[in-house]
Amino acid sequence: MSDLLIELFSEEIPARMQARARADLQKLVTDGLVEAGLTYAHAAAFSTPRRLTLAIEGLSAESRAVREERKGPSTSAPAQAVEGFLRSTGLSLDQLEKRADKKGEVYFAVIEKPGRAAPLIIADVLETTIRTFPWPKSMRWGAGSLRWVRPLHSILCLLSDEGGAEVVPLSVDGIVSGNSTRGHRFLSPGAFSVNNFEDYAAKLKRAHVILDSAEREDTIWAEAQTLAFAAGMELVEDRGLLAEVAGLVEWPVPLMGRIGADFLHLPPEVLQTSMKEHQKFFSVKNPKTGRIEGFVTVANTVTADHGETILKGNQKVLAARLSDARFFWENDLRVAKFGMADWAEGLKSVTFHNKLGSQADRIARIAALAREIAPMVGADPDLAERAARLAKLDLRSAMVGEFPELQGLMGLYYAQAAGEPEAVAHAARDHYAPLGPSDAVPTEPVSVAVALADKIDTLTGFWAIDEKPTGSKDPFALRRAALGVIRLVLGNEVRLGLSTLFGTAMAERLSHFGTDGEDAKTSDLLAFFHDRLKVFLKDQGIRHDVIDACLAMPGNDDLTLLVKRAQALQATLQTEDGANLVAGSKRASNILAQAEAKDGVEYSFGADPKFAETDEERALFTALDQAEAAIAPAMAREDFAAAMQAMAGLRAPIDAFFTATQINSDNPILRRNRLNLLHRIRAICLSVADLGKLDG
Repeated sequence: MSDLLIELFSEEIPARMQARARADLQKLVTDGLVEAGLTYAHAAAFSTPRRLTLAIEGLSAESRAVREERKGPSTSAPAQAVEGFLRSTGLSLDQLEKRADKKGEVYFAVIEKPGRAAPLIIADVLETTIRTFPWPKSMRWGAGSLRWVRPLHSILCLLSDEGGAEVVPLSVDGIVSGNSTRGHRFLSPGAFSVNNFEDYAAKLKRAHVILDSAEREDTIWAEAQTLAFAAGMELVEDRGLLAEVAGLVEWPVPLMGRIGADFLHLPPEVLQTSMKEHQKFFSVKNPKTGRIEGFVTVANTVTADHGETILKGNQKVLAARLSDARFFWENDLRVAKFGMADWAEGLKSVTFHNKLGSQADRIARIAALAREIAPMVGADPDLAERAARLAKLDLRSAMVGEFPELQGLMGLYYAQAAGEPEAVAHAARDHYAPLGPSDAVPTEPVSVAVALADKIDTLTGFWAIDEKPTGSKDPFALRRAALGVIRLVLGNEVRLGLSTLFGTAMAERLSHFGTDGEDAKTSDLLAFFHDRLKVFLKDQGIRHDVIDACLAMPGNDDLTLLVKRAQALQATLQTEDGANLVAGSKRASNILAQAEAKDGVEYSFGADPKFAETDEERALFTALDQAEAAIAPAMAREDFAAAMQAMAGLRAPIDAFFTATQINSDNPILRRNRLNLLHRIRAICLSVADLGKLDG
């Protein structure tokens, strides 16, 4: 067994591409080696701004020899058929064998492929990988035809074992493989040779290159926290920025600076976003004031003045950037203090969708919907409508024009500056939420009303114009909008009849196009919601068939009610009585269905206990009476747990009844009575959930 080390050394690889490139390199090479017949024990990929590295342990020395027998056409087959078989096997006619077969004599090809040495396979696989590497963007340079993300300078390809190391020979567009690499561009630019991965990683570190991006992240975070702590400040966590910065440096040197006093009055999110997007700076907060007052930048080199010159240059550039942000902020505040009327007017000329009108049209629809939803979530209708009319006006602000990711948040500040109620300002901030599975769900009633209205308007609008998600394509993020509605409803235990809301909104949109059919579209949209709900609840451990059993019940457009029922049913099925009751209920339903099909009648008249012959039969009548008496009031107060507990209590008397009683008695009166009794069992179970939808 040998170890393989590959390094592709180039000009700087964009940080955003490095994680994907590591994964692609590992997959392409290892898949290629395995497909060619080699095996390996472990593989790991690494990256720095100037190199992609792959280390493979326990690689086999050669591929196994392969012997394949392939049956061909009859020896009397037309020449064209034989020639086609020869082409597919790569053999000549005299290399084929003739063998007896049931239908006569046929040709057989025996194809033997000898094992290949690992270096030959590695060279082929690596050259193919380099030439076909799936960079999002690539370039050519010089006179060659090779494409790479940035000019590729060298290829290190080394196979090593206890006996030493050998270079795997290959050449790609004039770049010949070797056993050497280079260190840090400024601190250790010279070339050096390596013998194996351990030697490689150690020499790189001595040459001021930390190979592992995770180690660079840990170094940056630890040293940046130390700098902030020493100044009595706190580093603002940003894991996405940390990963990006780690992809920009090979030898990270964090440096801390201060933000000029002229900019400290800007909202902290503006400072943080400006520094992150333009400078890749980490924000540093003063815990005493709660303001962003400093920053940490990460240099890629060590300087004699301990980074003083670097900091001065960065602070100069930062001051220019923050001057722009201050200009945007102050101009926007002037508009906000006069009620944002200019922004509202401007949105009339901004198209939301060519079939759904302008942003102003959309805001009017959301405002009407928010007013309708408000009483259902405990919000003031006037405040909900007002919030909906203001929530998207910051889209016309200069700050959001510069930093689109601040939309909503800037709406909060501008609404506050305009003197709007806090509930209105908070709704402007929160109405986009939740944007993702980890995003917090708004809880303030006005925010919930506007957030629901925003998402329901989006869904019903695009459903009305038949722009639905298809396969993996969802250009308008409708799956995310549906999940947002689900999380808002369930997170706040909101009781909404979605069918009514969808129908009202759909009818308004379809009337605009002069068409109808809102019932069909509403049903289709509700089915889409049910599919998204299944995905959401599956992640919470609720079985898909449990959800199906509850979806079959009335009121399935009330998601809070639906989930309460599903949770209670799942809990019941996890008990022995609950699981066995399902089997008993299905048995009753099957026998009843067979009898009804055979007799051509429906057995639902009502079983009479006076015809009961056995103690078990009489006990079942009593148990059903008790269950009905408990289930009906429990269902009326939506206490599904109590209803299902009462239903599960039927398990023992149903089992005893089936054991002791012959359903299809020779006595037609007894048979009819017992079939009516089975109908009663089925009806009681169906009053809680459709147990027939359950698996097993």
